[in-house]
Order: sequence, then C-alpha cells, then structure tokens
Amino acid sequence: MIRVGLTGSIGMGKSTTAEMFREAGVPVLDSDRIVHDLYRGAAVAPIEAAFPGVTVDGAIDRGRLAERVLRDPASLKKLEDIVHPLVWAARDQFLKDEEEKGTRIVVYDVPLLFETGAEKTVDAIVVVSAPEDVQKARVLARPGMTEEKFAAILAKQVPDAEKRARADFVVHTEKGLDAARAEVQAILDALGKRA
Repeated sequence: MIRVGLTGSIGMGKSTTAEMFREAGVPVLDSDRIVHDLYRGAAVAPIEAAFPGVTVDGAIDRGRLAERVLRDPASLKKLEDIVHPLVWAARDQFLKDEEEKGTRIVVYDVPLLFETGAEKTVDAIVVVSAPEDVQKARVLARPGMTEEKFAAILAKQVPDAEKRARADFVVHTEKGLDAARAEVQAILDALGKRA
C-alpha cells in the first residue's frame, strides 16, 4: 500500500484537493478532522488540565486554545505532546483498516506534515500550492482572520517554496478546479504504476 502525504500551507487549497482524491476513490485520513473529534473527546481532559479554561460545554474551544498557544512555543509544544500521539494512534487504526480491505493507495491529509516529522511515515509527498497573493487573498477572506493571525500561522509553517522543493508532486490550485483535478489524476496514474 502506498501512503501519500498531502500537505500545503494555509490557504493553498489542500482541503479541496483532499476532496478530489476522495472523489477519485482514494481513502483520505483527515488529521484536522481527527483533531476536531479529539477536541470533543479523548483530548479534552488532558488539554484542559494543561490549559485551564479552554473547555466550553465539554469541548475544547479552539479560539481560546489558540490564544494560549499561538505565540508561545513552549505552550504549543505542550499541546502537540498531548495531541500528536492521539492523532498517530488514529492514523495507525486507519492504516490497519485499509490494509485489511486491500487498498492500494491512501492519502494522509496533514497540514503540518514537515513540521511534525510525519513526512518520514509516507511513501510520496503531494504539496498543494498557489502564488503568495492568491494564498493571502483566500486566507484574509476567512471570517475572523487578520493580517497578524495570518503572519503568526505562516511563521509556524515550513515555507511554501521549501515544501515544493521536498515534494514528489505539486498540485497548483490557482489554475482552477478542473486543472487541479487533472493534476490529482496524473498523480494517481503515476502512483498506480508504482503500486
């Protein structure tokens, strides 16, 4: 089974690209979805213990948590030490399930693939990219996003140029959905030959 790591900086179109892989019949492990579920389940108690006051109605309030960790590397590391092992356990279960089904290609949708060292756990890397001006316009159009928040998020991510340099494949999302979908299909064709 070929494990593909799908990544891209904020605003590059990674979620849309992940959906294109799903539409092509490829199982996609969505690490953001896992974290979202953990923030309503198994991670609530340890995160609340580490960062008192971030829980609202039995779930982690992402906004409150972000205020506590975004500009504090030590706090961010503490959070990652809680969350990452839980995400990896979910990933391992996903892999086991797909292996039992005989799946040939799976995709890990991991925003922080390089930042967490997860690139070592995949066989191929797909980076989703767009020009800087397109990325900025997309991100600043999001509700509640500011230039300051955007800059803080980018500061924590491996730069796009470095991601592209380390990729096996790049999907260029500024060319439109049909062009991106064609690039995804070309990637699957290339990987199918390897499988």
